[in-house]
Amino acid sequence: MTDPQTIEQARYIFSVGKMIRHHVFTSLAQLEVCGRETGCTELSMAQMNLLMAVRTHEEFTLTGLADILKVSPPSVSVMVDRLVERGMLIRERSTRDRRKVVIRLSPNTDLLLAKVEEKVLATFVGLVEEVGPETARKWGEVLQRVEEVLQQQNRK
Repeated sequence: MTDPQTIEQARYIFSVGKMIRHHVFTSLAQLEVCGRETGCTELSMAQMNLLMAVRTHEEFTLTGLADILKVSPPSVSVMVDRLVERGMLIRERSTRDRRKVVIRLSPNTDLLLAKVEEKVLATFVGLVEEVGPETARKWGEVLQRVEEVLQQQNRK
């Protein structure tokens, strides 16, 4: 049985994580980069994760996207279809293997995501400045350890 103190710590970490996420999304919603004309504010978290994955890897097959996002290929297909209709993604034949269809970001979406990342980074810079250098250093150390644990779990 898990120790009650461990459960409370986990609950607290989870709640602060939600606060950080809310802070970032509230900040984005107030910025011109995610205005209605871009369609950015109408994206679900799953769609934003999909776009960021494509941006990180430049091109993906539907199966590759499903694997990395840990969702079913039909779910990815539906999301991709919607984002293609909105002009945010492009479906095309792979230049390496003409039998495969790959997914890429449209040039406008790539620019939009770069601006979104810039604004999110600015939000975190503000948080780091507010908590001060010593707390920020400790925060970084904690996150480094969390990253190591998550990488170990992903290898299993």
